[in-house]
Amino acid sequence: MDLDGEAYSMTEQEPRVSEQQQGPLQAGLNPGSRSIIPRGHGLSWATLVITTLAILMTSVDAGILPAVLPAIKDDFSLNNAQAGWINSVFFGGTLVGAVAFGLLSDRIGTGYRRSWTWNIAMLIGIIGGALTFGFAGSFIAFFLLRIPMGISRGGSETVNVALVSEWWPKEHRGFAVGVHHTGFPLGQFLTGALIAVVLDAAGWREAFLIIPLLGIPIIIGQIFVGTRRNQERVYEWIDLHKLTRPLPELTTSTRTSMEPIKAALTNRNVLMSVVLMFLFLWCEAGSTTFLTTQLVGHGVSQSQAALIAGASGLTGWIGQVVWGTWSDRSGRKFAMRFLIIGWVLSLLAMIFITGATSGWIVLIFWGLFRNAPFPVTYALLIDSLPKYAGSAMGIMIGIAFALSGLLATPVSGFIIDHFGFTAQYVFLAAICLIGLIPLARITESVRVHHA
Repeated sequence: MDLDGEAYSMTEQEPRVSEQQQGPLQAGLNPGSRSIIPRGHGLSWATLVITTLAILMTSVDAGILPAVLPAIKDDFSLNNAQAGWINSVFFGGTLVGAVAFGLLSDRIGTGYRRSWTWNIAMLIGIIGGALTFGFAGSFIAFFLLRIPMGISRGGSETVNVALVSEWWPKEHRGFAVGVHHTGFPLGQFLTGALIAVVLDAAGWREAFLIIPLLGIPIIIGQIFVGTRRNQERVYEWIDLHKLTRPLPELTTSTRTSMEPIKAALTNRNVLMSVVLMFLFLWCEAGSTTFLTTQLVGHGVSQSQAALIAGASGLTGWIGQVVWGTWSDRSGRKFAMRFLIIGWVLSLLAMIFITGATSGWIVLIFWGLFRNAPFPVTYALLIDSLPKYAGSAMGIMIGIAFALSGLLATPVSGFIIDHFGFTAQYVFLAAICLIGLIPLARITESVRVHHA
């Protein structure tokens, strides 16, 4: 029985793609794109807009705490190390949400069926934000309510990345995931702007109430667009234009709960991607959590510091689209090598943030690289394990994102308290550079087309 209430048989109602049509899919290799100009059905573009807005909300939700952290520290009399533990419990919830919702989305079904799993994850975040506002007077309550917010973040991002990839031809997967992930840099900047407005009009508690409610229209849009019939239209268009379906079937579901986990944990690309993303995300969590604190320490006002901390979002969309699209043609590993170097240079440049002007300059430069590794790696994972994309994404986001955030923020707080921001950024740059080691062990997933 389909989730829409219709009797459903994949073998009877959905024609399977022949081996000749699947081509490189059988070999586990993305056919790659001969052109940088993407081609997709109108509904593919509509899904891309909705999932991009969804990622934007995920980014905004995650950015609330770092943006208002100085005010929370003052309110509850916390030092940097203690404040880092508040963020750690959020990442602990992310670990649970990413793995649980990744498995759930594969179990319920791929394609249009993922919309239902994603909507549940987003609703948890909206409810968690409202409860945070209502009970934020108690530090213990505020601390514990970071858990459902983290569960929502892990679950929604995991399912959303898999969802968008299943509405686009395989040849343009890097482009679709890259554009969809522009929601993160845009959200990073928008968070600062929204927080600045909220702080000027109210307090930090109101931010946790107002901002998550903006996700409700996005959920409604996903319900209307993410239907079975709409996805059928997309797949028919892909076949007509002789492109490669993202999956040979419209939707599949997992019969055995451990099957996706076993497949992911025995895939070297998945394992090396987890290590690589762990290093990137350690650096991101360690730097972003204390950016507003660093700026406030140099005499920048709280609201202005929150705005500047999101400056990387102004250029982040450029890096996401360019590197995601270019990886469809040049390969995922080729793009990632340049991104590692860009991150190292950006982290070392953060040593020289001593006020508003230097903050704008350094963070706008970082935006060209900051978010780009994630869509490139997500595309690599979906290339490598298309049938179990939700579980593979859940493992990577859950372990890499949650574990790095769980450990990075207390360690960074300790380093800052005892050795200062210079030591902190040198340490983070060294961690990022180590990423070249797992990258060397990854097998390229794109058939590279030379001019």
